[in-house]
Amino acid sequence: QVQLVESGGGLVQAGGSLRLSCSASELISSTTHMGWYRQAPGKQLELVATITTRGNTNYADYADSVKGRFTLSKDYAKNAVYLQMNSLKPEDTANYLCYYRVAYSGMEYWGKGTLVTVSS
Repeated sequence: QVQLVESGGGLVQAGGSLRLSCSASELISSTTHMGWYRQAPGKQLELVATITTRGNTNYADYADSVKGRFTLSKDYAKNAVYLQMNSLKPEDTANYLCYYRVAYSGMEYWGKGTLVTVSS
């Protein structure tokens, strides 16, 4: 089992920034998807950002609600992804969950979540 460890959540005022980190316990040499979901209280789970790695190709996707504000990057040596969140809004308040998916098998791994709270 791959273990995912998340950090970086916290309380921030609207307009501020946070950087979330997610580290995987091992490297999987295959096509992978890694990124972040979020879930606000009483709302549905939402895919925020994901990066697909296949060979030497990397491709990032973002939810429309965060495009231009959030940036997802990957550190291959550390088996980690980082979500830089700028211009935060109260609507970004949610529990952010890291995920890691192996494309060929469909196996998924999830972190426990890190809470982001954006105040006005």
